[in-house]
Amino acid sequence: MPLHDWTRVSPGTYHGFHSAWITELARLLNNGLLPKPFYAEAEQVAGDTGPDVPALEAPDEPPFDADENVSGQAKVAVLSQLKPVVTLTQTASEAEVYCMRRNRLAVRHTSGDRLIAYLELVSSGNKASRRALDRLLDKVYSVLDQGIHLLVVDPYPPGIFDSQGIHGAIWNEIDPLSEFTFPDERRRTAVSYHALHPPVAYVEPLALGACLPLMPLFLDTQRYVNVPLETAYSLAFEAIPKRYRDQLTEGLTA
Repeated sequence: MPLHDWTRVSPGTYHGFHSAWITELARLLNNGLLPKPFYAEAEQVAGDTGPDVPALEAPDEPPFDADENVSGQAKVAVLSQLKPVVTLTQTASEAEVYCMRRNRLAVRHTSGDRLIAYLELVSSGNKASRRALDRLLDKVYSVLDQGIHLLVVDPYPPGIFDSQGIHGAIWNEIDPLSEFTFPDERRRTAVSYHALHPPVAYVEPLALGACLPLMPLFLDTQRYVNVPLETAYSLAFEAIPKRYRDQLTEGLTA
């Protein structure tokens, strides 16, 4: 299913889809993608940054095995140590800059289980004002500063506060000495941040009408699982009213 232009519908319509997309992503992660002792939960974060999908590690489970999934069935969860295949890779040039730029905004989970990774789906409200974008940047910065890996997907085009998309704004906070610019006409973004010191970003620009890619979600310093954004997107799209589906698909070619 092609990526749609969500500026055609109201923020409220996207919010309904956004929530369904998160639910489907959590479902996929918990049913074969994440090996034990990892699991995913949809979480509502205070403010207007929207619900997110944290990947957590249960403290009473043994260390994960690349040949097992959450139900113990062999060779379902696929953990990779290969470098992710994306259009662009960026590594921060100065860890000292990264460690000092932003005020901290703690991201915690009430279960007490260890937070390993985060999946963030950007909404138009996250970029509607300088203040809203700063809140999102503070959240992203805090997550990476704590060594928590992050996958961010932004289906909206750049705005006046993120002229090079959400990754451009985030990367400016991590490493203002290393700029990001879009390599071509694709103007939406999926980006996976490997929370090393310094951090590494795996960036895949997205185009309207194109399918969403598999994107890595890191679980430790080397291994990751590929998140099927497209599968979850397609399932969530069927949950919104037909009138809005028609509005979004009119004139769009895959």
